[in-house]
Amino acid sequence: MSKLNVCELFAGVGGFRLGLENTDHYQVVWSNQWEPSTRAQHASWVYEARFGGQNHSNLDIETIATNEIPDHDILVGGFPCQDYSVATTLKNSKGLIGKKGVLWWSIHRILEEKKNKPKYLFFENVDRLLKSPATQRGRDFAVMLKSLSDLGYAVEWRVINAADYGMPQRRRRVFFLGYHKSTALYESLKTTSESDWLMDKGCIAKAFPVETPSESPELFELKHDLVSLSKKFNLGMPSSPFLNTGLCVDGKVFTMKTTPDFSGTTTSLADILQNGEVTEDFFIPKEELSKWAYLKGAKKELRTSKTGYSYNYSEGSMVFPDALNKPSRTIITGEGGKSPSRFKHVVQTEKGLRRLTPVELERLNMFPDDHTKLDGITNTKRAFFMGNALVVGVVEKIGAALAEKIHTVD
Repeated sequence: MSKLNVCELFAGVGGFRLGLENTDHYQVVWSNQWEPSTRAQHASWVYEARFGGQNHSNLDIETIATNEIPDHDILVGGFPCQDYSVATTLKNSKGLIGKKGVLWWSIHRILEEKKNKPKYLFFENVDRLLKSPATQRGRDFAVMLKSLSDLGYAVEWRVINAADYGMPQRRRRVFFLGYHKSTALYESLKTTSESDWLMDKGCIAKAFPVETPSESPELFELKHDLVSLSKKFNLGMPSSPFLNTGLCVDGKVFTMKTTPDFSGTTTSLADILQNGEVTEDFFIPKEELSKWAYLKGAKKELRTSKTGYSYNYSEGSMVFPDALNKPSRTIITGEGGKSPSRFKHVVQTEKGLRRLTPVELERLNMFPDDHTKLDGITNTKRAFFMGNALVVGVVEKIGAALAEKIHTVD
């Protein structure tokens, strides 16, 4: 089987590339990483240092013409979580124009304009995508599914917590695969029952098995055009109709609640620690322990806002220090730096309490050690990268299952 050509958008420091190329079934032929909020393009620097600068773009994707992007078999990316609503239609435009700066519409534009459309799609996002925004639960995902359906793609999705399948971090993300109607995989999906595909025969089910569900699936259709869907979908309803697993084919949605089925070995936080290799600056000084304990502790207190308004504030306690015998909590972008924090990880070692190192954070996302180490990149920035990254092992397993399924049906 020849390798599938990959276009990687919103590449960050290359988590998708690592996962896919680890399977030996994929090769990245073009990549793009551009951070709009900063002049220094740190993530792109790391990406180029690890994979080379050839066929890598560090320009705003919205400014890149589709014909400058080479044809590819699979389009991948962890695109930013934004408001994906449709802004307007233009009388003389080819189609719909989304809100400026919303990068989903860059994906849509590439798929719409490519004469040779990619056969497969592989995207990742935060799991709240399935229930955003608060005023129209599930609208954003409905807009995506409908737009992909209109472009000729069937889509399957699953919310996956990496720790549920033995990986070292509790990180919940929605992963979705798209299959173009020109592919044998699309035809295979069309001739398989929805429940069989999602439970056993589909790509994600092969990679991440689930138990037989006890609840009946939900069925509904995305009937309206994108403008109407954006304005009216699920308006005023208290919950999203999208469950953690599902399919959308020809605008028809089949969705169900699934539970992970895993009995293998689990990697714990203790398993990834750099024992004996950590410098003093990661240890918490004794005089600051009380600040950390306060921030991580339970609170019920009267507070006053800047405007003088008084209110009762309460929050529960965090585990402090973090449990070593379980997968870690989710890494966030503010993980780095010495300042006390409620959300940073703290572990107990023989030498005392300390924060996690950049290498340990990389290991929690299953990156190679020192993947983000580069002159001019601070430890705080390295932690930020990992707060934005995905778990490489999830991409690798889905990528391997997708390649195997393509090989089987072709």
